[in-house]
Amino acid sequence: MKVSEHLQKAKKPLISFEILPPLKGKSIQSIYDSIDPLMDFKPSFINVTYHREEFVFKKREKGFLERISIKKRPGTVGICAAIMNRYEIDAIPHIICGGFTQEETENALIDLNFLGIDNVLALRGDPIKSESAFVPETGGHANAIDLVKQIVKLNNGEYFDEDLQNANPTNFCIGVAGYPEKHFESPNFKTDIKHLKAKVDAGAEYIITQLFYDTEKFKNFVSSCREVGIHVPIIPGLKPISNKSQLVSLSKFFHIDLPDDLVDAIEKCKNDDAVKQVGIEWAIQQSKDLLKFGSPCIHYYTMGKSVTTREIIKQVF
Repeated sequence: MKVSEHLQKAKKPLISFEILPPLKGKSIQSIYDSIDPLMDFKPSFINVTYHREEFVFKKREKGFLERISIKKRPGTVGICAAIMNRYEIDAIPHIICGGFTQEETENALIDLNFLGIDNVLALRGDPIKSESAFVPETGGHANAIDLVKQIVKLNNGEYFDEDLQNANPTNFCIGVAGYPEKHFESPNFKTDIKHLKAKVDAGAEYIITQLFYDTEKFKNFVSSCREVGIHVPIIPGLKPISNKSQLVSLSKFFHIDLPDDLVDAIEKCKNDDAVKQVGIEWAIQQSKDLLKFGSPCIHYYTMGKSVTTREIIKQVF
């Protein structure tokens, strides 16, 4: 079932999760172990992230360096298929611009369509570590809106290969990302909302936000979206803080502000167990506030920490 249909048919707020593929060399059992404790809550869908290649340089004879591409977390498509088979629940793969040509994107979408996966989350993706800024693949997309447009064309039966005749259309429900505190590359919040509206106008049917810890900023984000004519469902994404080092890493990697009250509470903690409890309590309160605000679904970034996520949901739903 499409995410849009889940949201339309829901008689109460929904729950969804996001998981990481296991590291290369690990089995899918680690995925099952992280999902099993959460199935009691009947999530409507599970997102599976996609991690593009990274590059390493290995020394060869005579001092030459060879640039080698590696993928640390492969298997997004296979994991989605396995989740749907095991749990009979909708799995949503992340589809990214980075590392794909348009033709490779089309082939990936065809595979998903064959598997009966009818939801995708269209993202530009992050630059690889060796790049100071995002660099699109030659023949690929530079922005998420172009990826959305390609998926819409496939839904209309328009394939990259113009010679195809009477091609069957796909039927993907397209989600995109939203940033309550703006994308770090946007010059300001207004411009970021304008770019988000363009993605929705291009065919995106719902929005999932980046993690945030100030619920008022999410409310302002929703209000700003509605004011410019974005009327698709907006799903808030939450991730509980679990250790003190995240006071730095979350701000650095996600370009977000942490509320003073949260920072003060974490700085007073004597160990990470105490930090974890603060993170759980903060996420519980956020969840309750978001439900009171009218959010149609709450999306939890589990990061493999299903026990923490379970504690939060038990107190909210």
